[in-house]
Amino acid sequence: MIRHIVFFTAKAENLEKVRAGLSVLTAIPHARLLEIGTNVKTDQLGTDVDLVVYGEFDDEAALAAYKAHPDYQRSIDMVRPLREIRIAADYDSDKAVKRPIR
Repeated sequence: MIRHIVFFTAKAENLEKVRAGLSVLTAIPHARLLEIGTNVKTDQLGTDVDLVVYGEFDDEAALAAYKAHPDYQRSIDMVRPLREIRIAADYDSDKAVKRPIR
């Protein structure tokens, strides 16, 4: 499974518009799970991130199909002019180091 995580920052006056633009992504059918979350900013070492996109995809092909969907570009067109920083990472959770389940 591929996990897709994207962090966004935005000025306070643009935050709701960025969230609305990111919410367009939830209509794309290729993800097992797709969440748009607001950082609760409780980490004492860093609270810079404002919004998080978290997705789970069966494989790289499903992630590619998600990114090729017209709503993905529509979201980019809405969010890019309003956001400040975007940091993204995709990783294969089957190859991740994990803590054993107890």
